[in-house]
Amino acid sequence: MLPPELPPLPALTRAEGDFVDSYLQVVDLVGRINPSRGDDTYGALRAAQALVSRAAELRDALTLMHARGERELHTPTLDRALRVLDGERRAGRVTMPPGPPT
Repeated sequence: MLPPELPPLPALTRAEGDFVDSYLQVVDLVGRINPSRGDDTYGALRAAQALVSRAAELRDALTLMHARGERELHTPTLDRALRVLDGERRAGRVTMPPGPPT
């Protein structure tokens, strides 16, 4: 049996696509650095080193959008793209895991 088909990505400009991709890469790296979820310092160190270049890519995507006159973020469209790309789960690794019951 085949897995269910994902909904299609909404139409994005190339800069918006780069923005979403770069944002999710940064989120993934911050999730790997998160001290409440990490296993070893080496993995966190490697993620922190990679974060510098990924943050620059994110900045460049936003700079390009701004230079092209894309002054507003189309939040509903970008939200749909993030959800299709599993952004909720990926961003969840950035937060604290549930604590013990009190």
